[in-house]
Amino acid sequence: MAAGEEDPALFSCRALPSDPRLLPTLTNAYLGTRLYRGSLHVAGVYNGAAGGTHRADLPSPLGVRLALPGAGGVAETFTLDTRTGTFSHVLQAAACTATHQLYAHHALVHLMAFSITIRRSPHTTQPITAQLHSAFVPESQDLQLSQGPDFQGAHYIHGRTLVPEVEGGPCPTVHMLWTPVPPTLTLPAGQQEQCWQFLVAVAESEEEVKRSYSQGLALSATGALHSSHLQAWARLWQGCSVELDGPLPLRQALRGCLYYLLSSLPPQGSSGFPFHGISPGGLSNGSQGEDYWGHIFWDQETWMLPSLLLLYPEAARAMLQYRIRTLEGAVRNAQEQGYQGAKFPWESAATGREVCPEEVYGAQEIHISGDVVLAFEQYYYSTQDQELFREAGGWELVSAVAQYWCSRMVWSEQEQSYHIRGVMPPDEYHPRVDNSVYTNAVAQRSLNFAADLAGDLLVPVPEEWGEHARKVKVPLDEERKYHPEYDGYSPGELVKQADAVLLGYPLMHPMSPEVRRNDLELYEAATDPGGPAMTWSMFAVGWLELKEVQRAQSQLNKCFSNITEPFKIWVENSDGTGAVNFLTGMGGFLQALLFGCTGFRITRSGLRFDPAFPEDVHRLAVSAVSYLGNKLKFSITREEISIKMTASAQEPQAAPLEAVLEESGQRFPLCEGQSISFPTAAGWIQRLSTEAH
Repeated sequence: MAAGEEDPALFSCRALPSDPRLLPTLTNAYLGTRLYRGSLHVAGVYNGAAGGTHRADLPSPLGVRLALPGAGGVAETFTLDTRTGTFSHVLQAAACTATHQLYAHHALVHLMAFSITIRRSPHTTQPITAQLHSAFVPESQDLQLSQGPDFQGAHYIHGRTLVPEVEGGPCPTVHMLWTPVPPTLTLPAGQQEQCWQFLVAVAESEEEVKRSYSQGLALSATGALHSSHLQAWARLWQGCSVELDGPLPLRQALRGCLYYLLSSLPPQGSSGFPFHGISPGGLSNGSQGEDYWGHIFWDQETWMLPSLLLLYPEAARAMLQYRIRTLEGAVRNAQEQGYQGAKFPWESAATGREVCPEEVYGAQEIHISGDVVLAFEQYYYSTQDQELFREAGGWELVSAVAQYWCSRMVWSEQEQSYHIRGVMPPDEYHPRVDNSVYTNAVAQRSLNFAADLAGDLLVPVPEEWGEHARKVKVPLDEERKYHPEYDGYSPGELVKQADAVLLGYPLMHPMSPEVRRNDLELYEAATDPGGPAMTWSMFAVGWLELKEVQRAQSQLNKCFSNITEPFKIWVENSDGTGAVNFLTGMGGFLQALLFGCTGFRITRSGLRFDPAFPEDVHRLAVSAVSYLGNKLKFSITREEISIKMTASAQEPQAAPLEAVLEESGQRFPLCEGQSISFPTAAGWIQRLSTEAH
């Protein structure tokens, strides 16, 4: 970093935003809270029945404010360090510096912690007292809590949620231990510095919460609690580094998106961890009536997962396993609507049953099932992880969705094609339409993948899958050369968000460049300017695909009206309404960079690339793209692509890789530790082929 240049990984300010929703969030895969908030959330712990189920609010001992009474002339700094997943509040006075540090431990996911450090200035000798303001009360409107005996100096509460998600279902239990927080802390006269540590442990059993708290205490005693958290973040960034040369706000936006998404994921190497999915506002939000109540949507598979799959396939697998665990609920959803197979809920919580508070979405926004299968397809083609499909339930899920689509389609004698009627497309301004182009195309893709996968797994499949895939109607206006959003759509009619443009990416539906361009132009003009944040990213991807870099730049620029200062928290809508810490928008923005600028596309035969940069991006480096068990470092400029294999696949049957250039057919074998470079052009990475080209 050049001297005097701001660090894009540090988000600092002198005064906090007045809207508490825009304060930074501190989460790991299991626990989450927003800074200075009175509640925290536990992954998978919901309270309330069906449409009223929401993340259960657990009282949080972490919402402590630090003050130096009587110090006079105190300068305050608030900093979120995205490198270390740590928030710091520093008070600088003449007599001392007081620092409050807070974090959700990224390796020990049952722990959150904060520390208070007071360091006296030279030439001062008096005792120094800091005040800790806390409104903590160990009560919750979502849990029946009881106090238990103290444990190793910690207070203890435990209880269960009040109302199960489905009648007769379980009410999850929660156990919490926390270090009591005194009203004041004093650095004695003559002592130079002191640090006080406070731990909060939360788990679903007494045994686990005590084990986690004891582990935290032991690490704290040796000074290793925070450093073990820092090491976990360092490992994560090492494997997920994405850097670009461009303006500081763009680099900060990239950093913020990666940080908030990575904060939600299980630690690397924790394969046994039962992951509970990612909701649009993350684990820090989702109380009753807030941020979609913590439910899981297509946002996870369509908007967040693709970038994570490239960087951290273990995390993508954990997200897919959440869907496998909730398959039984999806089967029940289909049965209740009179269909076969599995219909994933528009809004999902712990069981996979539909928990959307408004019936219309759960009944009609059925593209979600195709979105889930598309994520399984992308995962399979980039990892070839057959175990997930053979033994871990992936095949059962993919085949159940194929069954659902076949039972949901009806034959039109008039058009000699299958129709899907009475749906709501991703564009929620249009309920009860027939043949939503996105819904039908994603259904076709589900069926084609199910048949391809069955071939790989040597499983026989019903003939109707192929027939329905071939004959489902995907609306195309042959005269105007564009895809109508649904039967009867009038060009120019207002749409809420990216819908038909998603056919080009992520669906990669076959079409000519002319149709792709017409879709982008028509829907760009027709999309509500107040639509949700992820929309503009998809237009940017489309324009980059067509090498229209200025148009891509203008779409990418629109995203910045959804990014709030100083902590780069995204809001769903540019007027500040909707979900906050809107991970969906962040996921879309990351795809604009990771798939738009690189042209990456995951296909059955290879990982394609075809770079195009918006005007203000000069270079993009992705340190560890995962493909078929290998790690590849891509460094791309307008002039040159450099690819280095930093780690090769460990499986004995793994085939070596090569890069192939599309136009010339030139081939470059990829060997561990070696770099190859060539002038920027389209091509792909594939298994090394022995055939001559």
